[in-house]
Amino acid sequence: MSAPGVNQTRHGRVLELEMSNPATRNALTPDTSRLLTRALRLANDDEGIGSIVLRGHGEHFCSGGNVKSLAEMRANEPRQALFERINAVNELARALRGTAKPVIAAVEGHAAGAGFSIALGCDLIVAAEDAVFTMAYVKIGVNPDGGGTWFLARAVPPHLASELALSAAPVSASRLAAHGVVNRVVAPGQARAEALAWAATIAEGATQAIGRTKRLLWEAVSQDLARQLDRERESFADGMYGAEGAEGFSAFIEKRKPRFHG
Repeated sequence: MSAPGVNQTRHGRVLELEMSNPATRNALTPDTSRLLTRALRLANDDEGIGSIVLRGHGEHFCSGGNVKSLAEMRANEPRQALFERINAVNELARALRGTAKPVIAAVEGHAAGAGFSIALGCDLIVAAEDAVFTMAYVKIGVNPDGGGTWFLARAVPPHLASELALSAAPVSASRLAAHGVVNRVVAPGQARAEALAWAATIAEGATQAIGRTKRLLWEAVSQDLARQLDRERESFADGMYGAEGAEGFSAFIEKRKPRFHG
């Protein structure tokens, strides 16, 4: 299934989402944001999907918002039109966080502005060694959107977050990897292949347990310990007494690899 701005491909239990607008380095339009949001929400409800790879078409991941389009909006349209545009990106950020399926960003070339924000919103990042990330917003007199400040503040130490957001300084994949933000650094042109292979491995795991774990990790940053312990306990029991727990425990006792699917 394909749509303007977003291409979708299934690889077994892996869904690949490709932002496709190469003339603008895959700039994020409101339509692209809405299509990605819809695809993520549908994937969340599809038991045949275990993981998702998000990438850009061609040489770049995503250049963020189309600055020329935004300049035209500033000259000709009211603030409410801007709010509607940003809301589309905000819904994408919520969908990335909200889906129970792990999302891997496969980053080649540039991830700038909202492109950096949505990469940070993914659960895992595979990046080419020559990939460049930048919170470019202040260069045009605005602040990050699409969850950029929220994700960045949770992903890196405070002073590095300030450096990246306040100066719009570009940062390499290797530097982000040193801070645990980029999970795997690969040769140029290999991010997609690495991400798909990793996603396939994850997709064969216990999908519901992985989804609950993802939710717990995201919630942990805003929960106190007592509440988090309660959440872990309830979620653990859901898994142990569910179908995945039955298979997982049986496989362990029988000394075999668990078969969670098929």
